[in-house]
Amino acid sequence: MTAPLIHRKSPSVTLSERGQLLFKLLVERYIADGEPVGSRTLARDSRLELSPATIRNVMADLEDLGLIRSPHTSAGRVPTAQGYRLFVDTMMTVREPTATDIERINADIATETDVSALLSRTSNMLSEVTKLASIVMIPRPDHQSLRQVEFLPLSDNRVLAILVVNEREVQNRIIHTARSYSPSELEQAANYLNQAFAGKEIDQVREGLLREMANSRAEMDRMMQTAIEMAEKTFVSSRAGDEFVVTGHTNLMAIDELSNIEKLRQVFEAFNQKRDILHLLDQAIGANGVQIFIGEESGYEVLSDYSVVTSTYGTGGRKLGVLGVIGPTRMAYSRVVPLVDLTARMLGAALKSLT
Repeated sequence: MTAPLIHRKSPSVTLSERGQLLFKLLVERYIADGEPVGSRTLARDSRLELSPATIRNVMADLEDLGLIRSPHTSAGRVPTAQGYRLFVDTMMTVREPTATDIERINADIATETDVSALLSRTSNMLSEVTKLASIVMIPRPDHQSLRQVEFLPLSDNRVLAILVVNEREVQNRIIHTARSYSPSELEQAANYLNQAFAGKEIDQVREGLLREMANSRAEMDRMMQTAIEMAEKTFVSSRAGDEFVVTGHTNLMAIDELSNIEKLRQVFEAFNQKRDILHLLDQAIGANGVQIFIGEESGYEVLSDYSVVTSTYGTGGRKLGVLGVIGPTRMAYSRVVPLVDLTARMLGAALKSLT
């Protein structure tokens, strides 16, 4: 059973029964063929006793409503982002995953015993099944409050950072520094950080206080500069996994309407920089169920020709992250939506079995 869709704002339009039928046929035909749909095609597919002229009048009304548009090189029509939104919210018939799809997803997800490998395999599988780019957010840790930090010098400009978070959880990580530090320098830096930040959320340490301190670095003495370097490298590292696995970029290159090299470059750059993609996933993780961002609904110009279908995943009623696919606005939503939903549910079950 597919999870409920989280609807974004649908167009406020009223279509006649004839208009709904012809519009639905046009969207489905364009998704299937990728070619602008003309009145003669609709007349044939609709099996209605309507003349091409009558159908052209209906299409003109749909165009006036902003649901379809005419490409410059064709007399046919294609859906707009607003049209896709109306179709997805009110007309789409979801196709349940086939037995082959279910078997493939289960085979790839249920057999992994390592979380990192499981997430990578899930992303690969989802990309291969949908023939789109897939994205899986790495699970975010629960809120972590800093209790204590300690630094120990190692060889080759390395420092062992020991963090005690929450009540008694201990995390160790090795950081690489610009120079070697003496034990006394590291002790002073740790004392300062413990005094200033003990009890605060690590997010607050990294995103707020460290930024303010870094801005005035030139005015700080040597001890403070040591504390800044230790803190930046330690707390940035603590969130290095709070990103995502993305697979199947090259699938986008095979889609005609996305084959513009400059636009592809911009999207690939967005994957690399991660900031905008993470912000979009942050929006998705705030809701339950499947979400669909069509074109400009994502809020990012670089994704204006794309749609993003996401679903949250988790265990025991607790959301851990988001997964989904990125593809053209002309994607097969009726097939992709249930595949994303099923993958999210199976990933949650697999993670539960590993904990």
